[in-house]
Order: sequence, then C-alpha cells, then structure tokens
Amino acid sequence: MNRLGQKERSMKSLLLFSKTKMKSLLFCVVFLELVWFGYGHDQSRNHHPLAPAFFIFGDSLVDSGNNNYIPTLAKANYLPYGIDFGFPTGRFCNGRTVVDYGAMYLGLPLVPPYLSPVSIGGNVLKGLNYASAAAGILDETGQHYGARTTLNGQISQFEMTIQLQLQPFFQNPADLRKYLAKSIIAINIGSNDYINNYLMPDRYSSSQIYGGKEYATLLIKTLSAQISRLYNLGARKMVLAGSGPLGCIPSQLSMVKGKNSSGCVTKINNLISLFNSRLKDLPNTLNKTLPGSLFIYQNFYALFHDMVVNPSRYGLVVPDKACCGGGRYGGALTCLPLQQPCMDRHHYVFWDAFHPTEIANKIIAKNTFSKSTKYSYPISFYELAKL
Repeated sequence: MNRLGQKERSMKSLLLFSKTKMKSLLFCVVFLELVWFGYGHDQSRNHHPLAPAFFIFGDSLVDSGNNNYIPTLAKANYLPYGIDFGFPTGRFCNGRTVVDYGAMYLGLPLVPPYLSPVSIGGNVLKGLNYASAAAGILDETGQHYGARTTLNGQISQFEMTIQLQLQPFFQNPADLRKYLAKSIIAINIGSNDYINNYLMPDRYSSSQIYGGKEYATLLIKTLSAQISRLYNLGARKMVLAGSGPLGCIPSQLSMVKGKNSSGCVTKINNLISLFNSRLKDLPNTLNKTLPGSLFIYQNFYALFHDMVVNPSRYGLVVPDKACCGGGRYGGALTCLPLQQPCMDRHHYVFWDAFHPTEIANKIIAKNTFSKSTKYSYPISFYELAKL
C-alpha cells in the first residue's frame, strides 16, 4: 500500500473515535491543565531560573497541546498518549517532550500551550508554547491534516502575546525589551516540510519543482525571514534544533523495502542532511544582519541517529519499532485511541510512527539542553542561558 493510502487509513480510524468522546476528553484535559498550571504542581520551578521565560515554536515534536483547540486530525488528546504523564495532554508522546525537559534545565515550570485557557495573566510570564502538530516552515505543509498553526502563524501569536499579555506587566518598555532579550526562544521545525510535504508527491508538488538542494535552500531562506521577524519582536537568544534522521522513523520504514546497514532509509536521511547543514550555517549569516543576536544549533540528527544505531549505549533495546502503532514497524498506522501500547516503553526509541518516547526525549535533552557541547554548536544551551 502506498503512503497516501496508509495516511488515509490512519485518518479514517481516528474519525471513528466519536466526537462526543473527544469533547469529553478535551474537557478533562482543560480541567487537568487548570489544576497543573494554575496551582504550580510542576516540581521544576526554581526561584533562580537561568532565564526569565521559555518561548517554544515548532511542530508535533514539541507541541504541548495547542492542537487540542483547533479542528484538525493531528491530535493526541486521547489515551494512550500521555500514559506516563498522568493524562493525555495533547503531547505526541507517552510522557514529556524534549522541551519539557529543556524547561526543567532552565529551572522553569512546564510551558503551557498558547491556545490553552490557562495561558492568561501571570501564567504567561514564564513563557508559552506555540508549537502546532503538522506545522511547517512553509505555510502549505501539513494542510491535508486540516487546521494547524504554521510557523508564520506562531510568530504572529507571539506578537499578540507581547502586545496584549506581556506589555501590561512592564510599565517601562526598556524592561520588556530586556525580558525578551534574556528569554530563550526554541525553534524545532522542518520535519513536516519533508514527511508532510516533499515526501508526499501525490499531495504536494514541491518535489516536482525543487531538487533536494534547492528545496533545502528554500526552507532555510524562508526560516531566515521568520527568525528575522522574531528578532524584530525582541527575541535575541535563539535555539535552532536540527531535524532528526527521518529515514529512521517507523513511518518511513513501513513504506520501503530496503534499508541501509544502520536500519534507515539513506535517500531520506540525505535530504535531511542537506537541510541541517544549511541550518547549522544559518547563524553565521544572521549574526551579521541581526546585531546582538545569539544562536546555538542543536545537532539532533547525529544524537538521534546514534541512538538508533547503538541503542544499548543509551539503555535502549528497540530502535526501529513504534511502541504504539500498527503495521510494519508499527509505522503504517499511528497510535489509535485506547490502543494498548507496549509495556516496556523505557526500552523503545519510538513511541508512535513519528515521535520519540519520553525516555528518548530525556536522553536527547540531557545531551542538548544542558552544559554539554557535544551536540550543541558553538556553545552549550546552559552557556547561552547564562549570557
């Protein structure tokens, strides 16, 4: 079966989950968010955080629940998602995402989703998460899923946050500028521009218009303009996360017959490498045009690829199969409502057809959102926060 047919099967299966149940689940999610964020149950709060706030932009790898509130097929507000978090939050994971751990390293509480009812008043001062599942750098990316907030849209939401929610807390404009300049801006996006655009020729024309190098250049050119928008709004400290090895994820493995010696699809990984190499070089260009800006590049690709090739090095056992999914490698169908996931989740690299498990996210964060410089260029996340 081709990838288009597999995607449609997943979508139809999700639609079978009744609207009534979805509404009930959404009510529960909102209630639990109010309890969690409203009463400070997050133990990562610190009286002396490394940064005043953490603002997150991206896709389903870091979405903390924004898609719960928009009409889209790209949702994760049902069990077994969130099974190890305590309840389904809208995170595409069994537990916490990599930016959840990033917030912990900063000494900040978990960052609430922008569209959540809890994201009001003083709750926004520690940061907001604008990430939206199925979103991409390009506006058309992921449109077959329905609504999603593109990166351009997320930046517009950030602008509204500054004007309508943050400014009232700062009587002196200089104080607001200082607050924004000290805050950390995390950008983790680009994967969907491949798996939900370029690699879907039946739905999108991008692969017929652009070669691999040209497409990567288009993405970086677009992203550069978007980063400039963030800079003009006051952002100064920015973290650019490279895309992971998409040729290793269960979704892609389920659609091909041949893999390389590392167990991945070389052609797809080569495309991602074209994007990542340009993304790593982007700060060199932006530093010349955006005075006072500070960037680090997180090499998620190299780290995650090593986790897939050498899982035992990280205490993992299953590097190529989804803990919750269906078909080959658990990647032909996404994790469905109330599906029984694997029991030994701490041994799996992948939670579903596309996303890492909580333990994988924890390992990634330990190596990229900490004092380590092995996968962070040119300085560590910790050093960036301290500047």
